Amino acid sequence: MRLFPILVSIAVAIAIYFFVMERDLLKSFSANAEVEVATVEETLERSDSVSVVAQHSIEQDVQSGIILRGRTEAARRVDVRAQTSSLVISEPLRKGTLVEQDQLLCSLDAGIRSAQLAEAKARLADADISATNAADLAERGFGPETAVVSKQAGLRAAQSGVMQIEQEITRLEIRAPFAGLLETDSAELGTLMQPGSLCATVIDLKTVKLVGFATETDINRIELGAFAGADLVSGKRVLGTVTFLSRSSDPVTRTFRVEITVDNADLSIRDGETAEIGIALAGEKGHLLPQHVLTLNTNGTLGVRVAENGIAHFMPITILRDGPEGIWLAGLPKVVDVITVGLEFTVEGSKIDATIEGAE
Repeated sequence: MRLFPILVSIAVAIAIYFFVMERDLLKSFSANAEVEVATVEETLERSDSVSVVAQHSIEQDVQSGIILRGRTEAARRVDVRAQTSSLVISEPLRKGTLVEQDQLLCSLDAGIRSAQLAEAKARLADADISATNAADLAERGFGPETAVVSKQAGLRAAQSGVMQIEQEITRLEIRAPFAGLLETDSAELGTLMQPGSLCATVIDLKTVKLVGFATETDINRIELGAFAGADLVSGKRVLGTVTFLSRSSDPVTRTFRVEITVDNADLSIRDGETAEIGIALAGEKGHLLPQHVLTLNTNGTLGVRVAENGIAHFMPITILRDGPEGIWLAGLPKVVDVITVGLEFTVEGSKIDATIEGAE
C-alpha cells in the first residue's frame, strides 16, 4: 500500500522540476501545439477554395495594326485614243518602251487638211479686206452700218474656220500625256484610225498604289497618313502611307477600298502584284496574355477571369491582335491578376486560393 504514495510523490516531483527548471521547453511544446491547431484551422477554411494560378499583368503600349490582302496598281493608266480619222504613217513603238511626256506615239496622214487650211486662210484674207472696206465706206457716209456688221460676222466666221483646221491638224500627232511605260504596242503603220481608236496604253509606274479592302469594323480604325507596308508576292517589301479611304463600300463584299502610295522610281514593282498589306494603328494599350485565358460568361460575352481578394471575377475584354507570343487584350484595369491555371474550375464569385506569378 506504500507503493502508490511513493509513485505519486515521484510524479509530482518530476512535474515540479519541469515547471521550475524546464519552463522554456514546456513553452516550446505549447507553441508548437498552437501552430498545429492554426494550420488545421487554415486548412479547414481553405478546403472550400479552388487553387488557381494567376498571372500578374501590367498594361503596356501595343504596336497594333491591320492586315489586308490586296494588289498593286499603277498610279496612272491611260488609253491614248485618236480624235480624228486618218491612216497611221509612223512606225509603231513596242510595248515595254519607256516614253517621255509629249513623246510622239502615233502620227497620222494629213491628207487634204493642208489644202483645207490654205483655203480657210484665203477666205480669212478676203473677209478681212471686205470688213475693212465696209467700215471705211460707212465712216465716210457711203455705206450702211448693217453692211459693216455683216462683213464683221463674215470675218469672224473665216477666223473660226482657220482655227478649226489648225486644231484638226494638231490632232494628227498623238502624244504621250505623261512619262511612263507602254503597256501595249502603239498602232501599226497603215492602220485606219477613227475617233476613239486606240493608239497605245501608257502606265505610270514611278508611283504605285497598294490597294486593299478593309471591313466595316476596321475602316474606322485606319487614318489618312498612317504608316503602312506590304510584302509582295515577288518577295519585295515596300513602305508607304495611307492616301485614300473610301467612303462608299463595295455593294457585294461590304468592304471599303484603302490605298497606300509607294515610291517606285526603279520600276521594280509591277502593276497587279498580290500584296499582304500591314497598316499601323494609333498607339493603344493592352495586356499580353496566353490565348487560353479567354472564356465566356453565361451571356456569351468573351472575357477573362481575374483574382481579386480571394474571389474570382469575370471581366469582358476586346481583342486587339494576336500572335505567336500571345494575345493582346484591352478593357482590363492597368494592373490585374488574370487566372491562367484552374480557370475551368471557377465561376463568378468563386472562392480561390491564388498563386500569383510575375508579381514583384
